[in-house]
Amino acid sequence: MNQILILFAHPALEKSRIQYRLMKAASGIEGVTVHDLYQVYPDLMIDVPHEQALLSEHDIILFQHPFYWYSAPAIVKEWQDLVLEYGYAYGPDGTALHGKTLGNVISTGGDAHNYQPGRRHNHSIGEFLIPFEQTAAICGMHYLPPFTVHGAHDISGAKIDEYAEHYRQVLWHLQRSLPDQEALATMHTLNHWTSHQG
Repeated sequence: MNQILILFAHPALEKSRIQYRLMKAASGIEGVTVHDLYQVYPDLMIDVPHEQALLSEHDIILFQHPFYWYSAPAIVKEWQDLVLEYGYAYGPDGTALHGKTLGNVISTGGDAHNYQPGRRHNHSIGEFLIPFEQTAAICGMHYLPPFTVHGAHDISGAKIDEYAEHYRQVLWHLQRSLPDQEALATMHTLNHWTSHQG
């Protein structure tokens, strides 16, 4: 069974409606580790050996965060800069993450239809996440489409609960198998993947 590490990052969790609920849905699942980066590192002083040890113990790494300014909160970049070192995550001897899987779990303020050419944001979510996809490639990792919740400003509590339960289902399926290449070729998000599972 795949061990999943969720690197959770929300700098204002007390204001969160979606990410807090998703985090709670993931917490307590056997084989899933929820690692709240802002809680553990309020001073942004990342313990690199500890983080690398966590990575070694898990097969799937998910960055879970609000989609701030088309990217992730600052601590995610700090984590990447320090933890994914040359000689560890990439380079001739940097093979520690080879064969593992990377993905994102994001929430956006905007509606889904605005993430396309000619609309408000003019690009797809996948295009904005290319730096994460390429990071996975450089580190010899597989990359998953994101699990995405849109419309954070208007979404109802009942709908958030639906997404949270669906997220639990996605994690359950990821523990047991990854999407095959045929499925990945047609998926823009992980949201609908479980509907095709047994």
